[in-house]
Amino acid sequence: MWDAFKDWIFACIQFFFDIAGDWGLAIIIITVIFRAIVAPIMHKQIKSNFQMQKIQPLLQEVQTKFANDPVRMREEMQKLYAETKFNPLAGCLPMLLQMPIFLAMFQTLRELGAHGDGISYTFYGMVNDLTQTPAGVFGDGFAAFFPYLVLMLVFAGATFLPMVLQNIHNDSSQRTQMLIMGGIMTLMMLWISWGSPAGVLLFWGTSSVLGILQSQLTMRMLKKEEATKEAARIEVEPVKVNVERKVKKKRPTKKR
Repeated sequence: MWDAFKDWIFACIQFFFDIAGDWGLAIIIITVIFRAIVAPIMHKQIKSNFQMQKIQPLLQEVQTKFANDPVRMREEMQKLYAETKFNPLAGCLPMLLQMPIFLAMFQTLRELGAHGDGISYTFYGMVNDLTQTPAGVFGDGFAAFFPYLVLMLVFAGATFLPMVLQNIHNDSSQRTQMLIMGGIMTLMMLWISWGSPAGVLLFWGTSSVLGILQSQLTMRMLKKEEATKEAARIEVEPVKVNVERKVKKKRPTKKR
C-alpha cells in the first residue's frame, strides 16, 4: 500500500510535468499542493506555538517557585494549562499528521531515477540532473556544482531562519542560546544535503520557504487579533478615579 501511495505521488508529478514541461517545476507545483493540503494543520500548530509563547513566562514562574517540589510543579502547570485552555500536545499532533505525506514525497523524490531509464530529470537547465547529489557533481566543476550549492544553502537556511524569527524578540541570553543551536542544526542540514538528491533539496527548500511565509502571516494575524481583544477589554473596563475626600473638622462649640 505504501509503494502504491508513492507511485501515485510520482504519477501526480508526471502529470504536472506533462503540463509544465519541466521536472523541477512539476516538483515545485506538487510541493505547493502539498503545503496547501497541510495548511490547516500547520495553522493549528502555529496557533499552539503562539499560545505557548504567551504562557511561557507564567510557566517559568511556576518552575522557579516549585523547583524543589516536582509533584506540586506538575499540578500547578496543569492548573495553568486548564485556566489558559492550552493543550501542550496540540503542537505535536499536527506535525505527526503531516509526516506520512512528507515521508512519501521524500522517498518518491529520492527514488526518482528508478522510475524509468533514459528520462532526463532537469530543472530548466539550471540543475542538469535532479537525481544527482551535490557530492556527486562536486568534481564536475564549479559551474555544474553551483546550482546544487544554492539548493543546499536554501535547504539549510530554511531550517535556521524560523529559529531567528521566533526568538528575535526574546532576551539576549535566550536568543544567543537559540541562535547557537540553530547554527549547529544548519551545519547538520548542510551535511545531510551533501548526500541528498537535488529533487529532494528542491522539494524541502520550497516547502520550508512556504512554511515560513505561512508562519509569519499567521503569527501577524494572531497578534493583530490579540491586540484587538486587548483594546476591546480596555474600553469595556470602567475608569477608576481615586477621589480623596477631605475630612470635615468639627466646629468648635461655643461656651455658654
